[in-house]
Amino acid sequence: MAQVQELKAEAREGRGKGPSYQARIKGLIPGIVYGGKGEPETVNVDARTLERHIEKGAFLTTLLMLDVAGKKTRVIPRQLQLDPVSDRPVHVDFMRLAEGATVRLEVPVHFKGQGESPGLKKGGVLNIVRHKMELLCPADSIPNEVLVDISKLDINESIHISALNLPEGVKPTIRGRDFTVCSIVAPTSVVEEQRAAAAAAGAPAAEAAPAEGAAPAAGAAPAAGAKAAPAAAPAKK
Repeated sequence: MAQVQELKAEAREGRGKGPSYQARIKGLIPGIVYGGKGEPETVNVDARTLERHIEKGAFLTTLLMLDVAGKKTRVIPRQLQLDPVSDRPVHVDFMRLAEGATVRLEVPVHFKGQGESPGLKKGGVLNIVRHKMELLCPADSIPNEVLVDISKLDINESIHISALNLPEGVKPTIRGRDFTVCSIVAPTSVVEEQRAAAAAAGAPAAEAAPAEGAAPAAGAAPAAGAKAAPAAAPAKK
């Protein structure tokens, strides 16, 4: 489960491009805190501290205790804006999470058991249908990942969402459909061989004799015993 990590911030006066630009010059990242019963608050976060949290991975599913001048609020990052050139953070949004709150978020899907999978041992290929999964999670039960065990999966077999044991209270947002998470498919060479065999099996049917009464190809002699078609009557003048 996601652990609550502390992040210090300071209140930021004003909104808009001007105050945000001034914050970045000082090595701070502007942000906003919203949600719950309180009004939105503008804050600044130390850029290097924020980058260290991001480098740990799964930043957007990490619970944070935001400390603004001694006032602590449990939040979760909801959006992180990056500079298109430097790929460094330029703005961050935090959402307050009260006790008993439920949050919708995307959790990465990871896989284990590749070394034991009979399908992979035979040369099959792991086909990942869901790299991420959108889940409804209680704030106290946010998983860092969805771990899928494929150690018993053979070629042409699949794992569906119903086969996974999600944490208590955690549910997929897709309801009423047992969607596929992953499968093991035959290697391309095998698929091509199967297609070639199917094509060869259908070839005799395609080469069958023409139906009775069908006109022979131009220049072809009529079959033995076949009556020549009567010549067309000359057109009347």
